[in-house]
Amino acid sequence: MRRWAAVTSVLTGASRRADLRTSARRLLDELGIGLSTNSERLSVPGETGTLVVANHVSWLDIVAAIAVEPTAFLAKHEVRTWPLIGSLAARCGTVFVDRREMRRLPEAVAGIAATLRAGRSVVVFPEGTTWCGRCGPGEFRRAAFQAAIDAGAPIRPVTLEYRQDGEPSTAAAFVGDETLATSLNRISRADGLEVRLTAHPALDPDGDRRELAARAELSVRQAAYV
Repeated sequence: MRRWAAVTSVLTGASRRADLRTSARRLLDELGIGLSTNSERLSVPGETGTLVVANHVSWLDIVAAIAVEPTAFLAKHEVRTWPLIGSLAARCGTVFVDRREMRRLPEAVAGIAATLRAGRSVVVFPEGTTWCGRCGPGEFRRAAFQAAIDAGAPIRPVTLEYRQDGEPSTAAAFVGDETLATSLNRISRADGLEVRLTAHPALDPDGDRRELAARAELSVRQAAYV
């Protein structure tokens, strides 16, 4: 119960504070999760923002990314209603999409492109859903890459991994019909859990979106669990 109270305090505070990076790091600390990364930021310096594309394992992916650099996100509309996490994502300027209304996808892509042109970076999980990290990845969907092409924005592939005592771990995986509360309880009991965020060299927005999606996916997969 005390762990729940501490997490609630951090996240509700984050919805009111400008320094989301500090709040995200505090949340990881409260959950006993280590963070390691090879980069101090996800964005590539330039006139536009960066389209950051990553594999998707857990709701903690959002927290880990914010802990490195607060950016906007593209997320399923259910995330907006999640207790605590929804307000944190909304504070970052997240674009929420209802996957049941695919006719609105072009609108979402246009919104991402506009955000990138305005100089803000956007994190997208092109798999479209979470995977446990060990049972097989999902294919990168191509739509978001069109936003980078339209905005002339660089694309930064990122690999997210969760480990315990140096070994791959599924403790943070958030899949199927599991509730956020169940996931949070399991994560809080996982000793030695660490999230590793590896940023790879950026891709220029050249070529078509199919090719860019394949190249980004290859970068992310080659670095996983090595």
